[in-house]
Formats: sequence, C-alpha cells, structure tokens
Amino acid sequence: MHKICVLPGDGVGPEVTRETLKVFQALSETTGWQVQFDTGYIGGDAIDHCDDALPEDTLAKISECDAVLLGAVGGPKWDDQPPEKRPETGLLRLRKNMKLNINLRPMKIFPALKSMSPLAKIASGEMIPDIMIVRELSSGIYFGKPRYRKEGDDGLYAVDSMTYTQSEIQRVADVAFRIAANRNRELMSVDKANVLETSRLWRETVQQLASEYPTVEVKHMFVDNCAMQIVSNPEQFDVLVTSNMFGDILSDLASVLPGSIGLMPSASLGDEAIGMFEPVHGSAPDIAGKGIVNPIATILSGAMLLRDGLGMDTEASMVEKAVDQALEEGYRTKDIGSHEDRLISTGEMGDLIADHIKQGN
Repeated sequence: MHKICVLPGDGVGPEVTRETLKVFQALSETTGWQVQFDTGYIGGDAIDHCDDALPEDTLAKISECDAVLLGAVGGPKWDDQPPEKRPETGLLRLRKNMKLNINLRPMKIFPALKSMSPLAKIASGEMIPDIMIVRELSSGIYFGKPRYRKEGDDGLYAVDSMTYTQSEIQRVADVAFRIAANRNRELMSVDKANVLETSRLWRETVQQLASEYPTVEVKHMFVDNCAMQIVSNPEQFDVLVTSNMFGDILSDLASVLPGSIGLMPSASLGDEAIGMFEPVHGSAPDIAGKGIVNPIATILSGAMLLRDGLGMDTEASMVEKAVDQALEEGYRTKDIGSHEDRLISTGEMGDLIADHIKQGN
C-alpha cells in the first residue's frame, strides 16, 4: 500500500493533477497496485483557504505519505501580496521542509512530435536529444542570506546572496555522477567560474569528486555558453549538473526543444524518503479551467514518482509507453497540435492514456 499526498495548487494545477490521478487509478485497476490519495493546500489556494501558503495541516499530511504530487503554484491574483504572503514562498518552504536538495528535469524528444521542435535537425529526425538536468534545489541565490532592500545615497538598492558549501555541491554532484554512470557516462558541469567565487568552488568540488567515478567523463562549461549550446547542438549533452538558479533557467530553455513546456516533468529528491514530483510548467492562470492544458508533463511526473519515488520501474514504463502511444496515434492538446492533428481536451488526453494502460498499452 502506498499513500500519495496530492497538492493541486493554483491555476491549471487541479486540472493536470486530476488527469494524473486518473492514470494512477487505471494503473491500480490493471496491476493491483494499492494506493491511497490525500489532498492538501499549497500556494495561492492555501492563502485563500488558510491564510498561509504552506499550512501545518499540509505538512502533517505529507509526513504520513510516501510521495508528493504537485500541480502548480502562483498567479497574478497574489502579485500584490507582501513577500511572506506570496504563493511561491509556500513552495520554497516546502522544499526546505522536505529537505529536497536535488531536482531532476529530463528533456527528451518524442519522435511523434519532432516536427514541433524549432531546430531543423530535430524536426527532420536527424537529431533526437535526450538530456537529464540535475539541479541543486535548496541553496544558492534563492535561499542565500543576507537578503534585503535598503535606501542608499542613490535611492533604493537590493541585495541577494549566492552561497554554497562544499557539502551542498558534493551532494548534488554525487547524484549527477551516479545518473551519468547509468546512462552514457558523460557529465557536463555548468557554472560561471570565470566570474563567480561560488562557481569556482563548484567546479573544484565536482572535479575532485570525479576521481570516485572513473567511468564517467566530466567536462565543464560556462552557463552562458551552455544556453547557446542547448539550442545549437543539444545532442552533445547527456547529463547536466548545475546550481539552483542556473538549473532553473536552463531547464526552461531546454523545454523548448520537445515543442512545449507541457511535456516536461520533474522530480525533487532529498535526504528523506519522500520525494516531490511536479511538471516544469507554471500555473498558467490564463488557460485555467478551459480544458486545454496539456496534462502530459504531470502524467510523466507521475511516472517519475513511480520510478524514482516508489521504485516501481515496470509501472513507470507502462505510463510512459501509454503516453508515447497516444502521441504516436496523433492525439494532441492545443499546445502541441494543429488543424491537421486529432485535437483533444485535457480530460480526453487523460482518458486516452488511462485507457491505453487498461488495455495493456
């Protein structure tokens, strides 16, 4: 028996998590997997209901679960709130509370969608990159202190601090090396060591750790060059490891390659047994409730939950195969479709993927 805490969140979050639960239910009916779901508040939804972006009740539910499925957090409705009342603070606090230090963001090209990519070689099928981005998640500039805003001689000024300890870098690099060892044995560490002291420590630490993984070839690249290379020659990359802010930016950039950010899942893992799994895309309040959001990123996050969170490789592969089959058959949501495709709604895509699981793919 597994228990999953579901945090639908804001905007399209409830829609995409609903379709993922539909897929999980189909998996349960097909394989006999015993699973229970418990729902909690987070983000703007939690502020509206509980006056807190991360209520204690949500944390209590998470503590009793085996994994967390998150929808999306944030939206313009709460833009004018003070910092402590913004939805994103709930997500940052949750990551810290769950000790989620590492974020995995796979980017792969679906052969059925290769024409969606803006790159000619990918569109023609000559190049089909498959990249895993390993992002440090609980340190760096998003969490560094001091952080403040003050009045100075030239008016207001603000300070954010980027800090890293050697142990924090070792922790994420160790995971990246292990992932690389089980893929193509190539690891690219991304930093800005020509400018930043934290990046110089990052590079030194990764290089020192490399001796423990003799089968993995490690290289280093500046983040600005990496951004260009992801677009111009993505096939050169297998596993990327980088800091919190750089990973945030590069993974969003990489999401363009498959053709839609609606196809990009992620997993947040840490020191504890419980992981959190969520789509890379945001809350997209402009399309919330219209039934057009692509649920595939969240459904594939569900597959990562099964594999990386619960150790259920076979079941994860069933979900991934069902997604592939739906796309191969030409079914598309609005973000990845055209008038020539079989355009379907959010719910219909969830139904289709669930049905493929029930039918044994």
